[in-house]
Amino acid sequence: MYSSKGSSRSDAGVSEAIGFVIIFTIIITGIGLVTLYGYPVLLQQQSTANVQVMEKNMIVLQNDLKGLSYNMDPYSETSMNIGGGTLTVYNASYSLSPATFKVICNGITVIPSNSTGKMQYQSVDAQTNIALENGAVVMRMTTINGSSMLAAPRWFYDSTTNTAALYLISFNTTSLISRSGIGTVSMARGYSNYSSIQVPQGTVCTVSYTPDPTSDYSVAWNTYFSNGMGLAQSSPGVYTLLTGPGQIVVYQDQINVLSV
Repeated sequence: MYSSKGSSRSDAGVSEAIGFVIIFTIIITGIGLVTLYGYPVLLQQQSTANVQVMEKNMIVLQNDLKGLSYNMDPYSETSMNIGGGTLTVYNASYSLSPATFKVICNGITVIPSNSTGKMQYQSVDAQTNIALENGAVVMRMTTINGSSMLAAPRWFYDSTTNTAALYLISFNTTSLISRSGIGTVSMARGYSNYSSIQVPQGTVCTVSYTPDPTSDYSVAWNTYFSNGMGLAQSSPGVYTLLTGPGQIVVYQDQINVLSV
């Protein structure tokens, strides 16, 4: 009787090893492609989403300011997620490089050119700054020149009565306040003042914005003066507010920021 014994094949192990190497290589290549191309795209999308969320948050805070300033609400509180950056409140009284607004009539300053301070979100990843400054929401890219206004302040000019109404809203804090992550912005109405300036016949009054050199929103404000209010530019960065006889009404409100 003839009997045959099963013999082991050496190429079976080799085939399994080659298959494992091929599958492992595909996995590593896939991970590498995701890390090299996919992950940066995900980070960019997340940074963009954070900026878009903060744009909406700043407009919400602007509405809070309107309630405190125009409606004379005593207190406001808004919770928000400050993602991908930091929200900082710059006090009007100790800003190192403050932005100021100036109104001059025939060479005489008629409103104090004091800093209003600002509440600014800074995203390092998206290289974007968004600020709530003097009642307006402004935005700029930190790597290029220029800025834009996302939401305008309540400044008015009535050509019929030749009257300009200006709201100057400043921030006050006991110390430099900064926050990232989940925070609650609490604000309370502080000092307020109202003044009416009579502009005599033949007097020319101009308005100008002097930016913080570390965070320049001059393009946004100059565009607002020319397009939003319809003012004529008399010199670079200076716009004719009105020519007398007329009236300038100035509302000054100080907002106390209690926490962020």
